[in-house]
Amino acid sequence: QVKNKAPAEVQITAEQLLREAKERELELLPPPPQQKITDVEELNDYKLRKRKTFEDNIRKNRTVISNWIKYAQWEESLKEIQRARSIYERALDVDYRNVTLWLKYAEMEMKNRQVNHARNIWDRAITTLPRVNQFWYKYTYMEEMLGNVAGSRQVFERWMEWQPEEQAWHSYINFELRYKEVDRARTIYERYILFTLLVIVHPDVKNWIKYARFEEKHSYFAHARKVYERAVEFFGEEHMDEHLYVAFAKFEENQKEFERVRVIYKYALDRIPKQEAQNLFKNYTIFEKKFGDRRGIEDIIVSKRRFQYEEEVKANPHNYDAWFDYLRLVESDADAETVREVYERAIANVPPIQEKRHWKRYIYLWINYALYEELEAKASKRTRQVYQACIELIPHKKFTFAKIWLLYAQFEIRQKSLPLARRALGASIGKCPKNKLFKGYIELELQLREFDRCRKLYEKFLEFAPENCTSWIKFAELETILGDIDRARAIYELAIGQPRLDMPEVLWKSYIDFEIEQEEYEKTRNLYRRLLQRTQHVKVWISFAQFELSAGREESLSRCRQIYEEANKAMRNCEEKEERVMLLESWRNFEEEFGTDTTKERIDKLMPEKIKKRRKLQAEDGSDAGWEEYYDYIFPEDTANQPNLKLLAMAKLWKKQQQESEAAEMDPDKDIDESQS
Repeated sequence: QVKNKAPAEVQITAEQLLREAKERELELLPPPPQQKITDVEELNDYKLRKRKTFEDNIRKNRTVISNWIKYAQWEESLKEIQRARSIYERALDVDYRNVTLWLKYAEMEMKNRQVNHARNIWDRAITTLPRVNQFWYKYTYMEEMLGNVAGSRQVFERWMEWQPEEQAWHSYINFELRYKEVDRARTIYERYILFTLLVIVHPDVKNWIKYARFEEKHSYFAHARKVYERAVEFFGEEHMDEHLYVAFAKFEENQKEFERVRVIYKYALDRIPKQEAQNLFKNYTIFEKKFGDRRGIEDIIVSKRRFQYEEEVKANPHNYDAWFDYLRLVESDADAETVREVYERAIANVPPIQEKRHWKRYIYLWINYALYEELEAKASKRTRQVYQACIELIPHKKFTFAKIWLLYAQFEIRQKSLPLARRALGASIGKCPKNKLFKGYIELELQLREFDRCRKLYEKFLEFAPENCTSWIKFAELETILGDIDRARAIYELAIGQPRLDMPEVLWKSYIDFEIEQEEYEKTRNLYRRLLQRTQHVKVWISFAQFELSAGREESLSRCRQIYEEANKAMRNCEEKEERVMLLESWRNFEEEFGTDTTKERIDKLMPEKIKKRRKLQAEDGSDAGWEEYYDYIFPEDTANQPNLKLLAMAKLWKKQQQESEAAEMDPDKDIDESQS
């Protein structure tokens, strides 16, 4: 029975128990005592017991090769070579595919200087397991260490018949080079290259480079160049590798063949994709900086930018800005055929949607193409073909580009083909009339002084766009220049009679200026009256008054003052008070310059009073948005008709008097001073 059931002061956990047990396992046991064998019988007894132990282990598990190796090594340590050999042979009967077993067996024979036995084992090993490269390496190394160069070469030849991997061939080549057998090494290279051509589907370029460097190292430069050329021919354009061309170029650079180097780099850069030619381009740049001139370095930069643009247009063929940059680069450097090829590729990317906003950038490719053919290539026939192809491509029923038609016509004029230019512009007006086309055609005929054609064009233009005030004005100006005043006046009359105009104020002003230039003042007054019947705008009144003032006659001042009077009466009911203020200010300026004191005093009485007011604002949803202050004008002429305004003025006067009386009561000293004074 446990009397004290309280917990112990020192608690021991299960983890501590396990840790302590593990630590005790690691404690070193005392080594067994050394056994000293003093006579032969004791030695034989020890050997018997040891062999029995090994045999028992082997009998328990024959497939554990480590037991066989330990057994053989123990026999070897006793100088029992025959017994060890027997054990290895028994082990090979169990597992002849074990590489370690063969290696240990051959190493034992070599240690004990049993060369023929070792050769026999290596022969058996490479015959049994010919794909184990370690056997071949060991065998050839042993023969070479024994000085049997012919035997080692014979082993290499047997190995090569099995078509081993790359390192085996290079080992054979290095073996021949160690004994200065350069011709034999070249023959092995040729055999290996032939092997790669016949057996390997995608041979590696580094083998060709190694072969060429071997020839270069031994000063066979012609052979090295031939190897590079064969490699380039073998790989062709389908499997081009930048490493081959870099190595080839560096070889030629070492031979001081700089033109050859340039040709190699350019050939490779033109055919290898940009993303695979970074190292190639880098080496080309370094070469040009070392041995090239300024032109060569510029060529490299152009080539790099060309690669970049090619990638951009390949990623997005409808990126017309990239095409513009690419074409600008090509035009500055390449020949005409290359430029034409790039232009053809660019214009082949027609916008997929027939909307003008998608065609605006594209159409400039055609324009630049035509300008290049005309100005740079000096090929007028091709220029005409470019313009015609562009015109055929544009869907004129949906939209057109006047710029193309006009540029084509101007080109034909430069080629002295006026009928073709007129035919092109006539076709443009017939297919897709536009203001720019009419203006361009009319300007052309004006320069040619074909005024009858201009009249016909203006008539067609006005039939197409009768609301265009500018065209009416230009037509009338043309007739004025030609001296046909009646026709010009008739055109103006037709123009102002149109029901819809885009800029009527400009048209009326032009008509009025025309009559003033002809000094037809009565007709000008009639025009102003007709215009005022249509609009009561303040600027029309002011312009009418200024016209009367500038007429230069005796009654001009009275006429001008009369116009101002009429304008003031007409604008009393105008809602825009600022316009009425503008009229009165203009009238006041007139009176200050030309009027008398009476007229000045009268206009001063007509000037309005500017007051500040408040009005309520409403938001879009109808809610209250606060108050807003604004300025309003109160005209004296309107005050007489509005008694409320008189009452407001009297209230303001009373408030002012009240403020003055309160100020006097607050300051009695001031009253005393005033009484004393």
